Amino acid sequence: MSTPPKPGEAAVQVKSRGMLTAALMLATIMQVLDTTIANVALPHMQASLGAAQDEINWVLTSYIVAAAIATPLTGWVADRLGRKQVLLIAVSGFTVASLLCGIATSLDEMVLFRVTQGICGAMIVPLAQAILLDINPREKFGQAMAIFGAGIMVGPIIGPTLGGWLTESFNWRAVFLVNLPIGILALTALFIYMPGGTIKIRRFDFFGFAMLGLSVGALQLLLDRGQQQDWFSSPEIWLYLGLAISGIWMFVVHCATAKEPFVDLRMFADRNFATGLIFIFIIGLTMFSGLALLPPMLQGLMGYPVIETGIVMAPRGVGTMLSMILVGRLVGKVDTRALILVGLLLTVYSLYMMTEFDVVMSQTPIIISSIIQGLGLGLVFVPLSTIAFATINTKYRTDATSMFSLVRNVGSGVGISLVTTVLAQMTVVNHAELAERVNQFSPGTRAVPGLVGAGPQTLSIIDQLVSQQGAMIAFLDDFKLMMYVTIVAIPIVFFLRGPKAMAKMTAKQDAKEEEMIHVME
Repeated sequence: MSTPPKPGEAAVQVKSRGMLTAALMLATIMQVLDTTIANVALPHMQASLGAAQDEINWVLTSYIVAAAIATPLTGWVADRLGRKQVLLIAVSGFTVASLLCGIATSLDEMVLFRVTQGICGAMIVPLAQAILLDINPREKFGQAMAIFGAGIMVGPIIGPTLGGWLTESFNWRAVFLVNLPIGILALTALFIYMPGGTIKIRRFDFFGFAMLGLSVGALQLLLDRGQQQDWFSSPEIWLYLGLAISGIWMFVVHCATAKEPFVDLRMFADRNFATGLIFIFIIGLTMFSGLALLPPMLQGLMGYPVIETGIVMAPRGVGTMLSMILVGRLVGKVDTRALILVGLLLTVYSLYMMTEFDVVMSQTPIIISSIIQGLGLGLVFVPLSTIAFATINTKYRTDATSMFSLVRNVGSGVGISLVTTVLAQMTVVNHAELAERVNQFSPGTRAVPGLVGAGPQTLSIIDQLVSQQGAMIAFLDDFKLMMYVTIVAIPIVFFLRGPKAMAKMTAKQDAKEEEMIHVME
């Protein structure tokens, strides 16, 4: 019989913690890169695959929806087959699917291979997080989550830059083929250093999974296609909304009454974990929405080329890396709630700086605000990932990390759809308001020599300038919205348990596990 780990001892012993950690991070980075790396290559894919504008978006939608539906499956599959087997299958499947995407000759083939990528990739991140928590003692959870967070947070930031460089230097197929050496290296290291683990026979709750999958899939389709279909003016969007609400309602009711539900709702009774889910939703919302806004602003309004856009955004990743290195050492020595609070305040300040951006500004404000925001996100993500799993029962760990990833991804989907919709609507509104003030009767217009009675060419230039300013103000409106969302999240920090309460809960949990083992013996 196994015994609970002693202080300073990990729950699972491995040959080389460092090598296994490196392998897990390679697999994680490979997966999270694909959430953003293909975006910049879409126009090139469209021409090569002979797809229409609305059809090519399924390259992104198919991946997102498949990953969202498959993520909750991770816990059950890992129990049934063993973590090592599932992780090896997931990494190898993702790598092979990447190769197939790179050689696809039609849109149908691409969508099919992207669905395969999404299903396999969905299990990599939660399993990697759960394994990192298992192979490290509790006092090193902070350092482990700092390493994990580096891949999760920095991967999407460098994705568009890497994708743009690969597309320009080679072609769009290189965006997928770049996964091959990474995947093969990660697979080899995992095969050598990953421990076998145990297999747990667990009944598959098909109805519970079907309802959760229906709800999550419908929500992702709603978020992805809402802007194209003009949101709730389309029957298609109302259908997705109805499926999402009815699916999640039936899922919760079923899990609360079933003997062996797909998701054990008792894990949400852990206050830190439940509060952590709220926070990770907000992080997903603010982090990915910022990543979605900056490239079109820099390229569309300021005329930055793709490579220079990536260089200007790179300091955000540098700030995140620096804060994660720092906070990995501070977790356990400083109250994690204080670290999260400082991180949120830094994020708010960076978003406030972004509300003062201008079309003709230099790169300095963008770089400074990006560094500050990166520091803030790192200060929030690492302590949050640590505190969310610090007191939850270890038997829920894989299911909990799956739910953590799912909620983060849903948050990112909501955030991107929200800022995209606000941007589109406010651009039109701002253009109309500005255009009302720029006419032959306005004092500002009459003060410009030669403007009154100008020809069509001059008026066209003026209209372009008005459109540019209207779009810029719309971007600022989005930054302000994200700032308000972050401010609203600040009071939630105080619902997290303090260090003393966490220590008591951990001691009680260890005592219960030891008592159960003695009873079994």
